[in-house]
Amino acid sequence: MSDPGNAAERRRALIVSTGRDRGALAAARSLRHSGWSVGVGTPDGGGMLGSSHACDARYVVPRPRGSGAPFIEGVNQAAVAGSYDVVFGGGDDWMAALATYQSSIPARIAHPESAVVHAALDKMDLTKRALKAGLAAPHTETATAQTMAAWRGPVIVKCRAHWSDGQTRPLRIEARLFPDIAAARPQIDLINAAGAQPVLQQPVRGGLSALIGIFHDGRLHGRVQQVSPRLWPTPNGASARAETVAVDEVLAARAEKLLADLGWWGLVELQFLTGDDGEPHLIDLNGRFFGSMALSNAARPGLSSAWGRLALGEPLPELPDAPAGVRYAWLAGDMRRAGRERRGGLVNDIADTLRWSRTAHHSVWNLRDLGPTWYLAASRLHQKNQRAEESSTPPV
Repeated sequence: MSDPGNAAERRRALIVSTGRDRGALAAARSLRHSGWSVGVGTPDGGGMLGSSHACDARYVVPRPRGSGAPFIEGVNQAAVAGSYDVVFGGGDDWMAALATYQSSIPARIAHPESAVVHAALDKMDLTKRALKAGLAAPHTETATAQTMAAWRGPVIVKCRAHWSDGQTRPLRIEARLFPDIAAARPQIDLINAAGAQPVLQQPVRGGLSALIGIFHDGRLHGRVQQVSPRLWPTPNGASARAETVAVDEVLAARAEKLLADLGWWGLVELQFLTGDDGEPHLIDLNGRFFGSMALSNAARPGLSSAWGRLALGEPLPELPDAPAGVRYAWLAGDMRRAGRERRGGLVNDIADTLRWSRTAHHSVWNLRDLGPTWYLAASRLHQKNQRAEESSTPPV
């Protein structure tokens, strides 16, 4: 149920993100359900996110690139136009930019100060802090001539951080797995050429899981723990399916030590890979809306609203743990995975995917909010038609 009160008394949230951010869409729906008025700022002024009935207003906000001036101007114009109380960033770069430029933005920022955010996004710093807190983490090294010469076996190549002030590369460079360092060299060169710093990470082959909640006063509140039996892209992508499980108290206690050491507050998703040794290895910290946010909304309603209220200095409401057995599906990703993996054969895998989806909460699909689904369908049809036209055009 929505909070009581008329529209003029609603808390007001601005989400800045790409227009296709599934986590931001889930958060907008959750905030609206909790009685918030929600505006969205995207590079195209709407996109899939802006097609949702959860959004009351749409603005053009450029991605935070270069000097950051167009981004700051876009956020400020939107914040003033909508009289927003708090601003959320929908991705790592949006979050980091809001933290970096928050003194220039006339609204509360729902993220910790810049130094904390950048420490959380720094793969080397995060690994060291995780080990200090008693968490396992993959062996990680900066990609220098010396470390590359000494590396043996498979390697994951990542950017040490996905955003920095003054960054000009247009898009995020995703992590990639290579069979050896020789095969990884072009990716290392690509990251260096983009002005980022590459890191080498020992692969952990195992199941993906996550621990989610709102960190405040040394404790993780509203805890949601999930496991992801299907990923897209396969085998090292995001959750195509996920299901909540009972919270691992030992893992949660160590996670709280890590977050306290960072100086974190607010929403957090800690991602783990559990290998043959049975030990969860920390691979990422997401301090913003994440892909399977729809599962957290369903299993532990009110997280987004509680985070916003915390950012505004209000007391954190009581947030019990999520129950086990709640399911999530990113159906488009899971169908693409089925087409690639074909577990038990293509027909069987597709049938299993559809069975799972019938009892799951979805990242985009929602009968009460069909705008985002129609937007994605229209976008894909347009892209398909464009490719067909290009392939049928004779060369000049």
